[in-house]
Amino acid sequence: MVSYRITSHYLERGIEPVSELVWLGIATTAITFLCSFLILRFLLDPIFRFVREAEKFKVLSRTSGEKIGMEEKTEEIAHLHQLLDQVTTILTNVEAREHFPDIIGQSRAMRGILGQVMKVAPTDTTVLISGESGTGKELMATAIYEQSLRKERPFIKLNCVAIPEGLLESELFGHEKGAFTGAGAQKKGKFELADGGTMFLDEIGDMPLATQAKLLRVLQEREFERVGGSKPIRVDVRFIAATNKNLDDMVKAGTFRDDLYFRLNVFSLHLPPLRERIEDIPHLIERFLDKSGKAAAVSSGALQVLLGYPWPGNIRELQNAIERASVIADEVIEPTHLPREMLGGIGAFPEKAHDGKSIDERLSEIEKGIIVEAMTRAGGVQVKAAQLLGINQRSLWHRIKKHGIDAPSLKKLQNM
Repeated sequence: MVSYRITSHYLERGIEPVSELVWLGIATTAITFLCSFLILRFLLDPIFRFVREAEKFKVLSRTSGEKIGMEEKTEEIAHLHQLLDQVTTILTNVEAREHFPDIIGQSRAMRGILGQVMKVAPTDTTVLISGESGTGKELMATAIYEQSLRKERPFIKLNCVAIPEGLLESELFGHEKGAFTGAGAQKKGKFELADGGTMFLDEIGDMPLATQAKLLRVLQEREFERVGGSKPIRVDVRFIAATNKNLDDMVKAGTFRDDLYFRLNVFSLHLPPLRERIEDIPHLIERFLDKSGKAAAVSSGALQVLLGYPWPGNIRELQNAIERASVIADEVIEPTHLPREMLGGIGAFPEKAHDGKSIDERLSEIEKGIIVEAMTRAGGVQVKAAQLLGINQRSLWHRIKKHGIDAPSLKKLQNM
């Protein structure tokens, strides 16, 4: 009846009647829109309530009027994403500090590594850790052991480059009495001592080819003979290896066995160099100053130099520099207390650190270092950092996102 009246109404005015299907479509669209609106409101309201409550906490609040891009309603979602990222970062950092108290790594790169460690540690999977010298490979291997199911069993370490080639096999496999000149008694090797536990082979890329073949048998068969012996000895060992060399290139060059490489590279962890995780530098400095036992602070100028230096020696070089500077300085570490090769400041790259990067890449690194330094001085408050840098808050926020800087993890150094 309603349809008939509508049709008559249009015919009387010479207007083409609208079909029932069109009206049905309009009604369906309206109902769909209404339902979508209610669903989105139902889902988003609790989230925005969470945002408002979370902002009450000092660590997450927009202190000193910090409002990044909130003039437009569309930026509310961007702020929500930023806040949830901060919450995730804080929770992840809390978990990392709980499980890995000896590892300073609050940057995104290191949090990713620690997340992988949490997954692989409880297994018996062989792990290959790669990274430049001084990046903390032995510390990471220790963390894997301490989070493993074998943590109550032996953890035996061997640096393959520290043992002369003629003695390496005896160290690994042990020897029988009289096996060679000077072998006055039977000796158990590292593999035997590690039975039931974990074996860490550091600088595996320096192992001689002949020893590599014998190591492969241990990995495959879990058995070996002592030097000068003929009785097979079976062991239950979890292996972790580390190297500062490119094993792929060594396999192609024929200096490292491909079958051994495949056996070792079951689960790989690559530790980033310090120049790729400069957000961690202030935290590392704080740890090293605490260990030095001297109440020294780091000046803004010195911190800027430390953040701009490429660190070819990585964390080990940073530790040495801070220990040296803390001895020389009275109360505040200034740039003049740092090693001479660092005094070029931001943008000064020693010849040995040249890596073929373009000027744009180097300028990007410099900008990232300046922002991290400003964020550190500002205690992680972006509005204060923007004032120090002479830019607006929105510009700083976009630069932080562009460089992948982990803003929430940057804290003000003690006594700065």
